[in-house]
Amino acid sequence: MLNVSHLNVWYGLTEVLRDVSFTVPEGEIVALLGGNGSGKTTILNALTGLVRPRAGSILLGGVETAGLSTDRLVRLGIAQVPQGREVFASMTVEENIMLGGVTRGDRDGLAADRAEMYALLPALGPSRHKRAAALSGGEQQQLAIARALMSRPRVLLMDEPSAGLSPVVVEKMIEIIGTLRRRGLTILLVEQNVGVASAVAGRAHVLQNGEIVFSGEAKSLISNREVLASYLGR
Repeated sequence: MLNVSHLNVWYGLTEVLRDVSFTVPEGEIVALLGGNGSGKTTILNALTGLVRPRAGSILLGGVETAGLSTDRLVRLGIAQVPQGREVFASMTVEENIMLGGVTRGDRDGLAADRAEMYALLPALGPSRHKRAAALSGGEQQQLAIARALMSRPRVLLMDEPSAGLSPVVVEKMIEIIGTLRRRGLTILLVEQNVGVASAVAGRAHVLQNGEIVFSGEAKSLISNREVLASYLGR
C-alpha cells in the first residue's frame, strides 16, 4: 500500500533523512521507533507534503506522491493523527469530527461515518456537544483518531498516540488500534513506547540519525537488549 524508497530529506545544509526505505503492506501496522531527532517526524512531514524530499520515492497504491500538496494527499487517502492530538479546543466534539471529512462531498456518507465514529469510540458520544477543551487527554486522542478516520483514509499515520497518557489510557489506546487493525486499516505508527509498538505492529523499523538501523518483527523488540540499549535508550 505504502512504499517509501531511498528517501532523502535536507533542512537547509543539514541532511536529516538518509536513504530511508520501508513498506507498509495493505491491512497491516508498521511501527517507526527512535529517539528525539532520529527522523521520525521528518518522515511523517514528507508523507503529508509538509516537506519536499530531495531524492527518493513515496508510492501510495502505486501512485507517486512525493512533493504533492497536503490537501491532494488527503484526497488520495493519507490521514494523520498528530502528536499532541491538536484538536480544535473551542469547537465541539462533533464539529471536530465533521471537520475531518471536509474534503468529501457525500453528505449521507458523512452522517453515516459520524455515527460509526460514536460506535467505534463510545466515550465521545456523551460529549458530542461539549467543547473539545473539556475532554481528558485520552478522550482528545480518541477525537483526533475519529477526525482522521472521517476522511476514509487508505493509510492512517499515527504520531506518538500514547504520549502523555496514563498507563490505563495507553492500554485503551492499544485496544483501539487493535480494533482498527482488525477492520483492515493500513497504519504507520510512529512511537517511542516500545510496548505499544510491539503490542499492535507486525513489523518495526528503528531510526537513528536519519537512517534505519534495525528492521524486524515488532514483538522481538521487547527482548532485543542490544536494540533497546543502543538505539531506544532503554
